[in-house]
Amino acid sequence: MNGLPASGAPVSGLRADLAFICDWIAPGSRILDLGCGDGSLLTHLAATRGVSGYGLEIDDDNVAGCVARGVNVIQADLDDGLADFATGSFDYVVMTQALQALARPDLAVAEMLRVGREAIVTFPNFGYWRVRFALMQGRMPITPTLPAEWYETPNIHLCTVADFEALCREAGWQVLQRALLDRSHKTGSLIGLRPNLFCEIALYKLRRP
Repeated sequence: MNGLPASGAPVSGLRADLAFICDWIAPGSRILDLGCGDGSLLTHLAATRGVSGYGLEIDDDNVAGCVARGVNVIQADLDDGLADFATGSFDYVVMTQALQALARPDLAVAEMLRVGREAIVTFPNFGYWRVRFALMQGRMPITPTLPAEWYETPNIHLCTVADFEALCREAGWQVLQRALLDRSHKTGSLIGLRPNLFCEIALYKLRRP
């Protein structure tokens, strides 16, 4: 996998990590997108793969963007959980670059796998070597994937690739697909050799046993 859709070309106007996971979504699926932003992913998947579903988003401007795109959106805080959704309501529940900002990421993923047949999550890898180097210098890291200063970051529960995979083993979640990428959303030999050290962005597709 190289971070591009099956055609080999970037999807115009779609964020790179969102373009990557499009290949993981089966046509005609029903999707719940958590922290859906302005609805770009759902809009693209509806147009290219005939998916249907809903987005959850808390930001007022993003909710307005979803409405403008014709995306079904519910304004909600992800930390409040998914109790309003029945078990097995969706084929996929997607959450991109929001896991580390939640009060209980473990419970959030468990809820994703209750509501959806499969879950797709992405997050920045806190084990990346530049992060480690900054910590060795006694400073909180600032990198392209973690750009905020410590006092203004929304991230409260950062994790490494090794941490997340340990959680999956402990919870019994099956990893169906995994993509470990650099900031350009590409793989490389160094990532293959030492994924927890050289991966910057991690993408996982999960299923309950």
